Amino acid sequence: MALCAEGYGCGPVEGEFQVQMVPLEQAMAAVQSGMRVYVQGMASTPHLLLTGLAQRCETLLNLQLYHLHLEGETPWIQPKLKGRLQDISLFVGPNLRAAVLRGESSYVPIFLSEVPWFLHQPQFRPHVALIHVSPPDGHGFVSLGPTIEATLAAVEGADIVIAQVNPRVPRVLGQAQLPSSAITYGVAWDEPLDTMEPRIVDRVTDAIGRYVSDLIPDRATLQIGIGKIPDAVLLNLQNHRDLGVHSEMISDGVRILAEAGVITGRFKGTDPGQIVASFALGSQSLYDFFDDNPLISLRSVDYTNNTAVIRGNPRMMSVNSAIEVDLTGQVVAESIGSRVVSGVGGQMDFVRGASLAPEGKSIIALPSQTGKGQARIVATLHPGAGVTTTRNHVQYVVTEYGVARLHGQTLEERAHRLIAIAHPEDRDSLTQAARAMLPGF
Repeated sequence: MALCAEGYGCGPVEGEFQVQMVPLEQAMAAVQSGMRVYVQGMASTPHLLLTGLAQRCETLLNLQLYHLHLEGETPWIQPKLKGRLQDISLFVGPNLRAAVLRGESSYVPIFLSEVPWFLHQPQFRPHVALIHVSPPDGHGFVSLGPTIEATLAAVEGADIVIAQVNPRVPRVLGQAQLPSSAITYGVAWDEPLDTMEPRIVDRVTDAIGRYVSDLIPDRATLQIGIGKIPDAVLLNLQNHRDLGVHSEMISDGVRILAEAGVITGRFKGTDPGQIVASFALGSQSLYDFFDDNPLISLRSVDYTNNTAVIRGNPRMMSVNSAIEVDLTGQVVAESIGSRVVSGVGGQMDFVRGASLAPEGKSIIALPSQTGKGQARIVATLHPGAGVTTTRNHVQYVVTEYGVARLHGQTLEERAHRLIAIAHPEDRDSLTQAARAMLPGF
């Protein structure tokens, strides 16, 4: 049957103006043993479809489920599905960290910009794409809502596209529109999207936010993530002028600055006047802000994270976080030792793009210690840690104690500058370690 958005008429037109709506069990019957499945993530995680997939897998073998960050419960991670479904994370979210540690989920380290390319390779091309969309509009298009990431590549390559059709999904502009004809089966759903409220900024993150904001000039274009530090940076940018946004992800801090007139995008080199991102996670107010807003242009990650596109923005500012940084400037952002807690994501895409942009800067921001008082500026990385950003690429490192400019500095000078912004409790031991490692220190 045809499913139309409220206020829009499907009329008598056939084909692309319709989504074939079926019960969940009928849609999931299309999934067969040995298939590869890709699922849209972040705020658009299709929980109903994932629940149906988990039920379907009880009678199948050798399925592979690929995804980036997913929200919510993980019903497909259970002992009885071992050997039936293999979960493969291209970015590990909090809800799958324990599963990765137990060996119930696997992790593929990959640049976010390369995920669409990855999904187009014959050996990884998904047979099935699970997506979360709005009902079709009067022109026969559904919206992918606030999450594009690599979903378009998955839909293009998949033989079967199963959509969770939800009137709560905002109509987002850019590449978020999909013709109804691309959907094999639709399953009705009417629930709010996953949300994340802005984090409470504390003394440490506020200090980091102030130091980072001082590095950002007016008319800059921002790449910034989600979390306490990004929120603190955005709060400290309220007196800036004519900022732009070109980022892989955005949250409510961007909305607040846009509504205040701080973000205008007037001086961007690419997509001037538009906030460009690949996905968003935030409050319902953020999704309402996205709805039919020509200021917003969501794009696939092979565009947002393309170094050549990023560097086209003068004063491109890349702000990323880290788990630890060693005294030479190596940045770890995806693991604690060998224990994977996150992913490569787009950090290197934007570090390189911002570094190459006219008057651009790449900034790594992190607290000097963990909540348990462990140093995050360290002499050497934890054994098994994966280096996300090499010391050759790092420009600025910021903690609540200041800014260390590392680019072009010797190993000895890097150590001096990083020790100066380490936690006071850790400086003596770091100094001793530097003297032992670096003869010229």
